[in-house]
Amino acid sequence: MRPLGMRCENHGDLVEIAGQAVAGPKKGLRKLNTTNEIKLGPFPSVDQINKIKMEYYAHGAPIRSRPIENQGLPFIANKRDEIKGGRSTVIAFTIWCHFNTFPVEPYIRRLQNIRRSILRLLDRSPDTLVIIKTANVQVLPREVSLNNSDWYSYQLDLVMRKMFEGINVAFVDAWEMTIAHYLPHNMHPERVIIKNEVDEFLSYVCPLKLF
Repeated sequence: MRPLGMRCENHGDLVEIAGQAVAGPKKGLRKLNTTNEIKLGPFPSVDQINKIKMEYYAHGAPIRSRPIENQGLPFIANKRDEIKGGRSTVIAFTIWCHFNTFPVEPYIRRLQNIRRSILRLLDRSPDTLVIIKTANVQVLPREVSLNNSDWYSYQLDLVMRKMFEGINVAFVDAWEMTIAHYLPHNMHPERVIIKNEVDEFLSYVCPLKLF
């Protein structure tokens, strides 16, 4: 990963997050009122002082949730093609857990489409920062273990890492953070782990100047 500069010194940033679970607005961010589907988004938030806009939305089907209309679930690759990108744009996404009840082939095809869209994005705006959150371990009670396993999630994670090998993207390694932590495994990790993930995310957005 090449250095991306002190992005945090700029104002007017766009942070776009796509994935599988939504967190509440962070300090300084004001969540805009919407009538969008709970947990699925899109959920825009703004920091008017620093002129930062953040938007979260769930990735396209398959997704295990309450019945919803497909148009409410945009594909990550399509959203990448809608973004101009640039030094003030940060894109983060995670995609794995809703695929771990399917064969690996649909996941590979989805990742291939995302990979091509990121290559197009970085070709037109090479200073865009793209961050991918990896899979994490989860609790597996008897009823869940019938169609889920950490072993298979890890296989999907290996496929994802290989798919984006050699591309200028950064990884938040949630797998290592959760498998080595003293807290019990959980699909949605506890706050201390979330803080570690956010800290690593911000280390790419705003790297520390040593000299």
